[in-house]
Amino acid sequence: MSETARGSEKITDDTTAHWKRLDVRHHLNPQMNYHQLKEVEGGSRIITDASGVWLTDSEGEKILDGMAGLWAVNIGYGRDDFARVAAEQMNRLAYYNSFFKTTTPPTVELAAKLAEIAPGDCNRVFFGSSGSESNDTFVRMARFYWSIQGQKKRVNFITREMAYHGSTQTGASLGGLGILHEHFGLPLPNFHHVMPPYGFNFKRAGESDEEFGLRAARAVEEKILELGSDTVAAFLGEPVIGAGGVLIPPDNYWPEVQRICREYGILFGADEVITGFGRLGRWFGCQRWGLEPDMITMAKGISSGYLPLSGLMVSDKVARVMIDSGEDFYHGYTYSGHPVACAVGLANVEAMAREKVIETFDRDIAPYFRERLIGEFADHPLVGEVRVIGGLSAVEMVADKATGKRFEKTGSVGTLCRDHCMRLGVISRGIRDAMILCPPLVISRDEVDEMVRRLRLAVDLTAKEVL
Repeated sequence: MSETARGSEKITDDTTAHWKRLDVRHHLNPQMNYHQLKEVEGGSRIITDASGVWLTDSEGEKILDGMAGLWAVNIGYGRDDFARVAAEQMNRLAYYNSFFKTTTPPTVELAAKLAEIAPGDCNRVFFGSSGSESNDTFVRMARFYWSIQGQKKRVNFITREMAYHGSTQTGASLGGLGILHEHFGLPLPNFHHVMPPYGFNFKRAGESDEEFGLRAARAVEEKILELGSDTVAAFLGEPVIGAGGVLIPPDNYWPEVQRICREYGILFGADEVITGFGRLGRWFGCQRWGLEPDMITMAKGISSGYLPLSGLMVSDKVARVMIDSGEDFYHGYTYSGHPVACAVGLANVEAMAREKVIETFDRDIAPYFRERLIGEFADHPLVGEVRVIGGLSAVEMVADKATGKRFEKTGSVGTLCRDHCMRLGVISRGIRDAMILCPPLVISRDEVDEMVRRLRLAVDLTAKEVL
């Protein structure tokens, strides 16, 4: 019987089998084919430990986490200082709510710190526990903002096809992924989607990046005019569409979208759930294009995934209207501003600043990450395009490299390659037929080399089966 140490605890084959039995009998994973996982594969892989960019499963296997958990663990695993902060706050005040005209010290201290690093005049924050909650709050607050000004017709929201904004009814409606709409009666009314800035899929023959960027941006304007600008509450977009496949816009796209929103007087929102807290080499991804949104949704990297925490940053323009109206904003969550989550979030932001995590990554690692991926895959016969920006990348696999022809069954090759990655000890997410990497920002050059090496092996094995 094999065994592996986990602190003072010994995990045996029997322990793993016990956890797998519990998983099969009682646990429903998110976004999962339950028959495949529970009945065919016999349950989930059990992750027990982590440090830096490495995970360890219950059988003692080391896995290089190329997805930062779920786009979240920007500062890496195993921070003892965060554990101490959480324990100290739990011993002092484990929980109290932000209703009843009360709050807690970590809540307001983190709010002030976020105001320091946010772009423009986003100086206030409404806390939640997940990106889905923050995007729900965005919708509620945008409608409230217009309603209290007597503009009750402004109920429409514009987002992009292939974008992901959460898994609640509202979040999934904001998103433009059909797999989140089918079977659920979604999207809800008043949620509208336009083409994404996905050049590999939507560029016309002979069209330059700049021409495509303007055309994709003006799809937003066309939708505003179609709906009537006086009916549109807001536009919301991720600086780089993440869970839709790491779709990187041309540089002229975002300035034009912001200009359009300003021209037609609609609110401009940035979904920074994935791109925030260093992922694009800035505190917020929208800063890469000099944008100043009216509201910013965030989660994941705000605490580096150590505790559930999210927020909606709100500009002075929006906050002042709500404050001056004297109206009650009837919206909130039990765990809005949770003191332990906020204490850890504050420790995370302060550590990232003190240790210069973002600057070091942007200067030393991001260029190397880009160089290694493009150098390794640009000429691969299975790869149609390699997209890299900051700490986000996609290696897009195609049936015919010369023409860009896709595989007949979208997602089948991505799933095959993802499974090869898991067997090779690297986590890379398959989105459609693109392999995605989003490692912790503390990854070293040697670990980048190892991550790319393992992904290359997985792509080679996949090519042998499908080409």
